Amino acid sequence: MRKSGWAAATGIGSLVLLLAACGGSGATSAAGSNSAPASSGSSGSAPASSGSSGSASSATATAQATASKTGAQTASGKASHSAPAPRASGDQVSFPPVGTTVMVVQKSSLGYVLAEANGKVVYTYANDTKNGAPTCTGSCASTWPPVTGTPKAGPADTFPGTFGVVKGAGGVEQITYNGYPLYEFKGARPLSAAGNGIGGVWHVVPLSASDISGA
Repeated sequence: MRKSGWAAATGIGSLVLLLAACGGSGATSAAGSNSAPASSGSSGSAPASSGSSGSASSATATAQATASKTGAQTASGKASHSAPAPRASGDQVSFPPVGTTVMVVQKSSLGYVLAEANGKVVYTYANDTKNGAPTCTGSCASTWPPVTGTPKAGPADTFPGTFGVVKGAGGVEQITYNGYPLYEFKGARPLSAAGNGIGGVWHVVPLSASDISGA
């Protein structure tokens, strides 16, 4: 009886060890099976991180290239639209002082006459006297306004007469030519001599092509 009990105990012990061994192997296998995806997932996340870094670097490089290109285009645009600075010495363009009225020789329907640089033909009034004060004032001056300012001959013109200034109504400085006050014909178009002969007292100042340098 004791031998039979011992054998039974021994058999049960062997069965427990066998089950333990199988269980341990299964647990190990299960652990190995579960750890593999985790490891695989971990390694799979690395390329994603690398891709994000590469995309960021690529975007930064593209932005820098675009900014550089835009800056170059802007600089180019400024250069292409900037006006050249006036040259010094003989090539420099000089402008007359404020208040200066440039007088020139212009060709009109009546030939070459005295005019302002803006093309307006000027006139003398027969009732004025040489070196005297202007007599076209008030309502007369509303149609025949005085030519005012400081006279200056155009750079290409050589006038046979001389310019001057006389005090007009209200202390206005009116330009004269050979001592006679000059007037405009209100509303006349540039180069128009339509005011000549009106009332028999208004006349253009006749000049010639020879008064223009190089003509």
